[in-house]
Amino acid sequence: MSADIWVGTWRPHRPRGPIAALYSSPGPKYGLPTNVGFPLHDPSRYRAPAYSFGIRHLYLQDECSPGPKYMVPENMTMKGKDGIPAYSIYGRPKDLLPFLTPGPGRYSPEKAGKWAYRSAPIYSLASRTKEFANDQTPGPAAYGLPPMIGPKVINKSSAPNYSLLGRSLIGSFYEDLSKTPGPCNYRVVEPSVYKTRAPQYSMLARNMLPGDNTQKPGPGAHSPEKVRKKLPGGHTFGIRHSDYLAPLIVDVVD
Repeated sequence: MSADIWVGTWRPHRPRGPIAALYSSPGPKYGLPTNVGFPLHDPSRYRAPAYSFGIRHLYLQDECSPGPKYMVPENMTMKGKDGIPAYSIYGRPKDLLPFLTPGPGRYSPEKAGKWAYRSAPIYSLASRTKEFANDQTPGPAAYGLPPMIGPKVINKSSAPNYSLLGRSLIGSFYEDLSKTPGPCNYRVVEPSVYKTRAPQYSMLARNMLPGDNTQKPGPGAHSPEKVRKKLPGGHTFGIRHSDYLAPLIVDVVD
């Protein structure tokens, strides 16, 4: 008798990947977000800034430069052209027009008047402008001096005075209360508003079940006494035809 406990050629081997049946939790099915890279980075970890080279612009897709086939001149530096000063002969520019400055005889200081000499202030009464053509300003006779008797004296102190005002209709027993609601306009508050409300039940209307609404004959429309007694064997529809009855043949005229 062989001492081998295995039957057949099958032997246990290591699985190629994790098997969910071997774990009591989701296990390797779920993984933490990565900490490497910029997209899908773990939000609970610090993420460094990422820079990209971008894409080529549209105006750089076409060749618009001569490329490396042209050499930079030897006397050209990063600060400009190198070499001694050079001069060139240009055309003679046009002469500038002379400035026409007035001479001493063109001035008349004696006509300066008050602009050049001191003078006393002068006032003039100009005519009324067109904006005041329809001005309704009151004249001097429309103004009056304040009275010297009573509490309205401007520059004098007055003794305290008392006045009797008319009876007010607001807040007194003469006030019109017709606009306020009367005792009959208030309703008794339901106890369920400030107390525990008991359960309430309502009776709804009877719901009719959907059915056939066609008119059907009632019991009085039937006449059982007129029904012939049927032979045992079942009920049939229509009339009974004979098996030996010849079919109807109609001659067709050509």
